[in-house]
Amino acid sequence: MLIAITRDVSPRFNECEITHIDRSPIDVNIAQTQHHTYVQTLKELGCAVLELPSETDLPDSVFVEDTAVVLPEVALLTRPGADSRKPETESIARALTPYREILRIEPPATVDGGDVLVLGKKIFVGMSSRSDQAAVKQMNHLLGKFGYQTKGVELHDCLHLKSAVTRVDDETLLINRNWMDVENFEGYRLIDIDPSEPYAANCLPINGAIIYPTAFPKTTATLESRGYKIKPVLVDELAKAEGAVTCCSLIVA
Repeated sequence: MLIAITRDVSPRFNECEITHIDRSPIDVNIAQTQHHTYVQTLKELGCAVLELPSETDLPDSVFVEDTAVVLPEVALLTRPGADSRKPETESIARALTPYREILRIEPPATVDGGDVLVLGKKIFVGMSSRSDQAAVKQMNHLLGKFGYQTKGVELHDCLHLKSAVTRVDDETLLINRNWMDVENFEGYRLIDIDPSEPYAANCLPINGAIIYPTAFPKTTATLESRGYKIKPVLVDELAKAEGAVTCCSLIVA
């Protein structure tokens, strides 16, 4: 059974970090309701959900993906690029300890989990404002013994690599070609987002279905035309904090 680690929305969520979009007012109650529905969707798809309590003093902490990279062999605790987010990793380390040996990215390197795309034994890391080449070097050292190769990917105009590309299945990626160099993913089958939906490249495949935002109906239609089962979720309030569907859980297979 898949385990999904989630964390409730902080009451200070409207103080979140914003990098690539304009700040707009966030209704914390609506965000909490949307997150609850997201958690219920994970459960409906067969995940055992470990729900962590909210962190009052950590506004962005609902986005647990940024705190760790979970692999079959180990879990790598990240070192988030925003200083306000660095304390988020400690409670995640405690949550992951029963399931994985814990490794850590050490200072001064920084990396957000949202910049890390794992495709088999290949790991791609977005070179964003939050993640750097020093982290790539540490990941190659720490994870190379398990057969992983880590490579940096240049980004344009987006927060994280997973804003631009995410895994649909083992052979297929959902992609916004405008935000990074597609040559990095030669050999994979690519599904392009609809040009009118630039933020549509983030999806979360779970047990034969894809958790996907209701905000992108044209890209949804494309995915469905390829035979994928979509589980729609309304996450527009979470998106005001530059969050997406992969951001709100850590999946432990």
